[in-house]
Amino acid sequence: MGEFVILRNGKIEKYSSFDEIPESFEHVIKFLPDPLPEPHSDSDHEEMLKWNDKLKELMKRETR
Repeated sequence: MGEFVILRNGKIEKYSSFDEIPESFEHVIKFLPDPLPEPHSDSDHEEMLKWNDKLKELMKRETR
């Protein structure tokens, strides 16, 4: 969950789930995953480390 905003077909689209973001779009505008509640467990830290890779994945989907 979080706030994810992209530009697709010249229009701003907002998503609250990473998995709902389309495979192709022009540009990532906002990438803001929800922070996990503290205290963080080891599995929480592992999950948070994945967000950098997910952002890189979105940047590869950009068509511009």
